[in-house]
Amino acid sequence: MFSKACKYAINSMVFLATLPEGQERAGLKEIAFAANSPEAFTAKILRTLVRENLLLSIKGPNGGFEISDEGRKTPLYRIVQVIDGDSIFKGCALGLQECSEKHPCSVHHKFKAIRDHLTGMMMTTTLQDMALSINTGVSFLKT
Repeated sequence: MFSKACKYAINSMVFLATLPEGQERAGLKEIAFAANSPEAFTAKILRTLVRENLLLSIKGPNGGFEISDEGRKTPLYRIVQVIDGDSIFKGCALGLQECSEKHPCSVHHKFKAIRDHLTGMMMTTTLQDMALSINTGVSFLKT
């Protein structure tokens, strides 16, 4: 459903959101390991998230990446939008250029219901929500 880059971005952000207070910063290697992502690919994704003000990048011996205040409160929708765009939330299931209520593809009405539900869930779920469920043991970031 989402690209690998998007999955890695979400996992990286969730990992950073789960770090305990006072230790909110992590290095590239640690983030890549937690997201189960190749380091070079993770670095590229993290740069994009920094450019979009969802992460902060701190240089120096105690540097690393940390989630920004905006990033902590951001819904998952925003991360997907930054990495993959919004075609999953607006596009046709079959990839048709023109697909609408007036000119639907063969699965338009069924897919629209799923797409609308996904959009609602992604717009109302924040990184804080996900971090809380992981930190309380309700859900997991890795197997």
